[in-house]
Amino acid sequence: MEERWVVSFQAWRSPNLQLVPLLLLLLLDLTNPPCVNAVPVSNGFEFDVNLEMEDRASLLLFKSQLQDPTQILSSWAGSKCTNWTGLTCSNQTRRVTSLNLTGLNLTGQVHPSLCKLSLLDSLILSHNNLGGSIPPCFGVFGGLRILDLSHNMLTGVVPNTLMNLNNLVEVNLSHNMINGVIPSWMGNFSMKLEKVDLGFNSFRGGIPKSLLYLRSLEYLDLSHNRLLGNIREFRQSLVYLNLESNWLSGTLPCFLSSAESLSFLSLANNSFVGGIPTCISSLGGLRHLNLSHNGLKYEISPRLLFSERLLVMDLSFNELSGNLPSKIAESSDKSGLLLLDLSHNQFSGDISVKITELKSLQALFLSHNHLTGEIPERIGNLTYLQVIDLSYNSLSGSIPLNIVGCFQLLALIVNNNNLSGEIQPELDALDSLKILDISNNEISGEIPLTLAGCKSLEVVDFSSNNLSGYLNDAITKWSNLRFLSLSQNKFSGTLPSWLFMFEGMQSVDLSGNRFSGDIPDGNFNISMKFNNGNIGRNTPCEPLVAFRDLEIKLSAVVAGRNALSLAYNITSRVGIDLSDNLLHGKIPAGLFGLHGVEYLNLSFNFLDGRIPENLEMRSLRALDLSHNSLSGEIPENISSLGNLTLLNLSYNCFTGIVPRERGYWKFSGAFAGNPDLCVESSGDGCQLKARPAVPEKAFEDETEGPISNWVFCVSLFVSFYSGFVALFCSSRTRNYILQTKVYLLGFGTCLVSAYEELQEPVEVIWISYVVEGAWRTVRIGDNPEEDVHADDRRNHHMMVRADSHRNQRVAVYDDGCSYQQVAMTSGDHSGPNYKLEVPPLALASLQLSQGIKDIGGMQNMNSMTQK
Repeated sequence: MEERWVVSFQAWRSPNLQLVPLLLLLLLDLTNPPCVNAVPVSNGFEFDVNLEMEDRASLLLFKSQLQDPTQILSSWAGSKCTNWTGLTCSNQTRRVTSLNLTGLNLTGQVHPSLCKLSLLDSLILSHNNLGGSIPPCFGVFGGLRILDLSHNMLTGVVPNTLMNLNNLVEVNLSHNMINGVIPSWMGNFSMKLEKVDLGFNSFRGGIPKSLLYLRSLEYLDLSHNRLLGNIREFRQSLVYLNLESNWLSGTLPCFLSSAESLSFLSLANNSFVGGIPTCISSLGGLRHLNLSHNGLKYEISPRLLFSERLLVMDLSFNELSGNLPSKIAESSDKSGLLLLDLSHNQFSGDISVKITELKSLQALFLSHNHLTGEIPERIGNLTYLQVIDLSYNSLSGSIPLNIVGCFQLLALIVNNNNLSGEIQPELDALDSLKILDISNNEISGEIPLTLAGCKSLEVVDFSSNNLSGYLNDAITKWSNLRFLSLSQNKFSGTLPSWLFMFEGMQSVDLSGNRFSGDIPDGNFNISMKFNNGNIGRNTPCEPLVAFRDLEIKLSAVVAGRNALSLAYNITSRVGIDLSDNLLHGKIPAGLFGLHGVEYLNLSFNFLDGRIPENLEMRSLRALDLSHNSLSGEIPENISSLGNLTLLNLSYNCFTGIVPRERGYWKFSGAFAGNPDLCVESSGDGCQLKARPAVPEKAFEDETEGPISNWVFCVSLFVSFYSGFVALFCSSRTRNYILQTKVYLLGFGTCLVSAYEELQEPVEVIWISYVVEGAWRTVRIGDNPEEDVHADDRRNHHMMVRADSHRNQRVAVYDDGCSYQQVAMTSGDHSGPNYKLEVPPLALASLQLSQGIKDIGGMQNMNSMTQK
């Protein structure tokens, strides 16, 4: 520790000359203490020395080669040592003994003039932006004890002249861009060397043998380099060893020489193989063990028991198998373990109840394994627990009610399991909860109103479950909400007006539900993320589904003996996804003015109206409005959205011409299914394709004689009879035809059929149709005629939506603009609609092929036949 020598006196109004001899006598008795930037004392005096002229000139030359944006070195003026920032001077020699310029944001290169400060004891230039190589003349600092050049941009190799620093105790060159091999003399040039930190550089080759035998070495950090080869036993009593993020291989040593001293051991992110040797548990002083991201295999031996001092154990991202270890410490109830990470392995079986005995545990990561069974009921005994991540397993049962005992819980992540049951209303006791992810399970029921008590929630993912009901006002209490996904469920009702009124909202995904009504035209300017886009960012093209992915990175740092500091980073594209619902009406203009939105997906709804002429979505990268009934012309400025990488406006009612010079050729298939829209192709100009003629009108234009009519009737009869007999010769085909249900609904002059070419019944759930320019949706019940108002039956513009039990569906309808038939394809359970205007002859053929005899009801909705 540096000694600071400050002598101060109380101020007086009139000096007493008799005190002067005493003062001089006191100065003569003083030894030669150093003067370190003497702390100013109010209304008093300080003793100081003048800088030696040669040192002063060297420092000023060194300063002249630097850029000092904060002007912190402007104090380097005059001759008083205490006035110069970062200097320590000797009162006896007036020479500089220590230079500490850490964290001053200095830029430039280290000028060799600094080497003239030959009496330096400590040189610290860390946390700046210094470049260039390490000056070889640093070897003249024979008395240097501390050399810290970390967190800069230094390049080149370690100069061999540094081997002359035989009094060095600490060398820190970490977080630079130094390359080459670690010098072989690194472990034998100073017998006083206690700390070596070369981490976060580009060193290659192996670890010098000299470092294995340096008796004085206690702290060694070679992490984040390109070191390779096997590691052998270290022969000294290390306290700290960090070799993570290299290319080291082989099996793990036992570190027996450090059995009592080693406190920190990290070999993560290398290529170590084999099992975890039980001798590692003999490291009695170990507090932090990280063996993650390797190729370790086999089961964990039951003899691998650590002392009560262990705080962190991370074995994640390996190939460990067998059951979870039943015990971690010799005495589970006395263990001080704060973090246990066994995720991304191949563990199987149940979660051991012994884990619930680790009373100090604050973070538990068991995700991405093959665990089965239920979540232990006694998990609520872990009252200090802040994070539970059990995702990507095969756990069953429900979330235990006893989990509310973990009242400090910040993150509950159980997605991608086989959990069932309902969301317990008692979860409101977790009022500190920030992340709640139960997605991709089989959880049913509604969102409890009591969840309003979880006021700290920031990330809520309930997607891909069997949840139903309406969106209740409990969500409005989650004022810090940033990510909300309720997709792929069975929610219904209208969208609430408060949906977009969260200040920190970053992503909303309600796709794949049964929401109906209009998109609420609320205040879209509340969310800072939706409105403040980073126009300058440049990210690679990605498919639309990737934009909705949520990535949560949790990191835990031991802040003390009994405290864990948890940090998390949420990565998600800024966007809105309301696709595959039953939404009607026009798209609110405010949605197209959100500067920060990166993706907007409103596809597979019943939306109509026009797209505004001026889109101000400067950050937009993906826009999908396909499979709606939007009309009008394509806005010109869509092509000027520089970040746009995905555009889909297919299967709507757009009209007009899309010039080639707008650059829309980059978006293949973006305008398909818009028959009145012409997209210019290269050199061909714009030629509207003729629509397929309606069959009965085509027949009127042809001159047909009696012979042709007779031949047609005979061929039709023979073809139908032959096909009918051939089909019914097969019992499987006969069962298929008899079991398939077909609903036929007649409205005005349009007969619409919803059908499914599967050996399962099809259930028509919803019908949508236009009344005075607005869509109306009704649910088909037992009495469909009562579900549709009599005044509405005269409208011919309507849509049928069919869902099947095998997650395929086809909707055939007349939307007033589409004359193209789209082949049926497989899709997910919220798959697409397919459009087709069905002319009368085609309807008759369809009815005949399905065995339906009643083809009436083409003028009114008189019947709903089923076969």
